[in-house]
Amino acid sequence: MANVVLVHGLWMPGAELALLQHRLAGAGYEPLKFRYASVSADIDANADRLAAFLTTLDAPSVHLVGHSLGALLILKYIARHGAGRVDRIVCLGPPFTGTAAGDRLARLPGGTQFMGRGIAQLRREAPTRDWDGRRELGIIAGSLGFGMGRVLGGLPTPSDGTVAVAETRLAGATDHVVLPVTHFSMLWSRRVAEQVVAFLRDGRFSHAVA
Repeated sequence: MANVVLVHGLWMPGAELALLQHRLAGAGYEPLKFRYASVSADIDANADRLAAFLTTLDAPSVHLVGHSLGALLILKYIARHGAGRVDRIVCLGPPFTGTAAGDRLARLPGGTQFMGRGIAQLRREAPTRDWDGRRELGIIAGSLGFGMGRVLGGLPTPSDGTVAVAETRLAGATDHVVLPVTHFSMLWSRRVAEQVVAFLRDGRFSHAVA
């Protein structure tokens, strides 16, 4: 089985990926966590760190699974360094077309600093609107709308409480599935883990059981 590298999201230490890591190991994969400075470093620097981390792996191929900002970091890594040994990619709750919740937070006093340099850079750049298809890429979105977005004034529905389902769309992606989870509970959801395994195995989600 290929290595699977899990890339956490904004403000997260990586420990929240432990249950998903355990379930992937139970499915026969060798999951590893990539930790990075999601606030103090910009997205380019973190993409370069991910590239350096991947060079340390002794495996012919590697799958990448990114949550939220981690999914955007994966695409930035590929844009800067190429796909290389990367096989399949799964993105969990990724704000590919921008984030209404993040825009509202940025307008609050200190909001931009709170979100950090990576988000500030991504807000200056054009949103990621399409995928070139060089690798199979699957997206899991949540539709249980409890989270930061409600506190900040609401989001377009459906949403996972932080990212709207519409914000997770990416033209050219291989597959997309929506599950009844929040932005953070998707990391502990058995159904999400099963869909991650299905995509890593088949290059498609199991829509019959979604």
